[in-house]
Amino acid sequence: MNIIATTGMPGAGKTFVAKEMARHLDCRVITMGSVIREEAKRRGLEPTDKNLGKIMLEMRRESGPAVVAERCLEKMKDMRLGKKGVVIVDGVRSMYEVEAFKKPNNRVALIAVSTSPEKRFERLHGRKRKDDPKGWDSFRVRDRRELNVGIGDAVKVADYRISNEGEPKETKRAIADVVKKLRRSIGSL
Repeated sequence: MNIIATTGMPGAGKTFVAKEMARHLDCRVITMGSVIREEAKRRGLEPTDKNLGKIMLEMRRESGPAVVAERCLEKMKDMRLGKKGVVIVDGVRSMYEVEAFKKPNNRVALIAVSTSPEKRFERLHGRKRKDDPKGWDSFRVRDRRELNVGIGDAVKVADYRISNEGEPKETKRAIADVVKKLRRSIGSL
């Protein structure tokens, strides 16, 4: 299987990049954050930032640092990936997850999506999801939590980088460039 994974801080635009990549490559997207939200629902908890953050950390503490990736891999077994065998994974948080996705014999391309903290806060605050930060302080707390899980290490080793600072059309051009490079490196896309 070929896995193209996005990583980056909350609000950087990972989901936008993942959806756009999927459109170019005609493949499915699996979102790692959905695993956490599903667990919150299973536990009967509201999907607030505090609850989701707590669940994310508890899951990793109880079942290992790659538990979310492992659950995504289980979901992939039931997905119809088409003849290309490509899936986009939205939201890698650590190198443990990257390594989990590489097993058994999967090819993984990691894409780091970056945006300034101010723009990320503006996007998150504007989404109005229950888990979005209500203010700058809660935004910074969430950033620290994500960095403590290991997101910075995943960003550092990414195979490709996309800046999502400007207009959407600029980001779309950058995504198209990465898709061309992926097609050359993977070949079967």
